[in-house]
Amino acid sequence: MARPMTPDELSALGSALLTTNAALELAVLGGCLLLAWALARTLRGRREDPHSVLFGRRLVDGALFPLLSLGLVLAAQHLLLAVLHLPPAVLRIAVALLLSLALIRVFVRVLRAAFPASAFVRIVERWLSWAVWIGMILWFTGVLPMLMEELEGISWKVGSDRISLRALLEGAFNAVIVLMLALWLSAAIEARLLKGRLTDLSLRKIAANATRALLLFVGLLIALSAAGIDLTALSVFGGAIGVGLGFGLQKLASNYVSGFVVLAERSLRIGDLVKVDNFEGRITDINTRATIIRAANGRESIVPNELLITQRVENASLTETCVMASTVVQVAYGTDVLKLRPKLLAALGSIERMMKDDSHSAAVHLTNFAADGLELTIWYWVPDPLNGQSNLRSEVNLAILAVLDAEGIEIPFPQRVLRRVPPAHKPPSAASQPP
Repeated sequence: MARPMTPDELSALGSALLTTNAALELAVLGGCLLLAWALARTLRGRREDPHSVLFGRRLVDGALFPLLSLGLVLAAQHLLLAVLHLPPAVLRIAVALLLSLALIRVFVRVLRAAFPASAFVRIVERWLSWAVWIGMILWFTGVLPMLMEELEGISWKVGSDRISLRALLEGAFNAVIVLMLALWLSAAIEARLLKGRLTDLSLRKIAANATRALLLFVGLLIALSAAGIDLTALSVFGGAIGVGLGFGLQKLASNYVSGFVVLAERSLRIGDLVKVDNFEGRITDINTRATIIRAANGRESIVPNELLITQRVENASLTETCVMASTVVQVAYGTDVLKLRPKLLAALGSIERMMKDDSHSAAVHLTNFAADGLELTIWYWVPDPLNGQSNLRSEVNLAILAVLDAEGIEIPFPQRVLRRVPPAHKPPSAASQPP
């Protein structure tokens, strides 16, 4: 469909739909759709990739099926016109419908691949579908060119140049197309990098983030050029952007650069068990602005990347896969600690999850002579801190309590400070009053 149809052509198209040639075109259209479906299914195979632009979760959700159908229908249309000298009627309508469907599928799949967790994509999909279908109907009926001519007449002068509303709309449309292509390419490259042969997930993540940022920057420059904006004029705004980053966007720029520094120096990696600002958990993702830390109880903390650079961070996974923990208990004065220690260690050794090798064995120390009793600190190693520490601490405390109950050792209560309350004031009796 190279040009819109005139009213006479629309009338001729309506008459052609009532002829016997329309049945032949319907059969050809059905064959093209069936062949496109078979080709798309063969190319897809048995894999299901919900983030794929061409395939998607289901075959009809991807962009490959409408694109293949459009190509086959265009080829069939030219073949019928060249061999049978049959002017297209049904196939011409099918081309318009398939072109609209292909545009919608490409835009939506690119947005879902670039922003998989965004709820805004559904809203954009709905409005985009309405815009594409309405625009295709206006173009097919010949109304859209007349509307564009009216928009060409709406213009205003900016400096020495005159800008029309049509030029702005066409430039915005071209910019959206270029940015969509940049997002599509960056999403495909990011998926390839994250599934690559590199064993270090942090290196793959930094390569994916850098690739997306570079492609979006190049796509933005091409989009501005397509919109008719002179790129040399951007040098005027360069100083303003630099000042804005220096003042208003200082924290944002700092977090963005800090994210690349954290990934580059590899002191913190995805999957490490860390403790930041009294929050302990496992790093699940390192984004450009913040790092996601997930605790053992399911809570997640969004930590700005600048804090990982400027504050102290405890990384339990940097050298060891296990961490040391402790619990404290008090026993009464007069308890034979030397005889109690091996019994406590034997009870701790019976716990299945406890580490029992010589380099990570448990220990019992007399750490303080408290006011209420002798304070014992039991140190032990957690072999799998990612599975949580509170459940192992509970098992350790239950084992200690069982040993103390079996030995008849009492855990002293804190002594209460009793204050002597003076008796209530009573008025002197009549006998003791002076005469």
